Amino acid sequence: MKCLFDFLGMLLGGALFGYGLAYSGMVSPEVVLRFLTLQDFGLMLVMGGAVAVTVIVYQLAPRWLKRPVLAEGFEKRITPLDRNTLVGAALFGVGWGLSGVCPGPAIAGLGGGNVKLLWALVGIFAGAYLQGLWASRANKH
Repeated sequence: MKCLFDFLGMLLGGALFGYGLAYSGMVSPEVVLRFLTLQDFGLMLVMGGAVAVTVIVYQLAPRWLKRPVLAEGFEKRITPLDRNTLVGAALFGVGWGLSGVCPGPAIAGLGGGNVKLLWALVGIFAGAYLQGLWASRANKH
């Protein structure tokens, strides 16, 4: 029964996230590219709102709740700011800037019928796969 509630919670959260992306226009590469070329600042409000909600929830939820609704406990995962993180962020930014496509909004856009986003997702998954191969080879040496 717990697995069913976890699944339904994730499904509801994903649907709400996808709806928000579609409603805000972030699923449209043209809107994103206008934002990145400083022609339209509407997405700045969307991102600012998302960051504000995230900061508030991350700060207050552990204080208000004894445990998360769908987990055993709260976790802090500290990740280092190293060369791999910086290179990955730069590559992600360049890809986003060239295509206007981010993985989450691309999947939400597919749900809205924008089949052209499938090409961007193929590139995203190919890049992730190649990075995984590169990382596994680097870890073996």
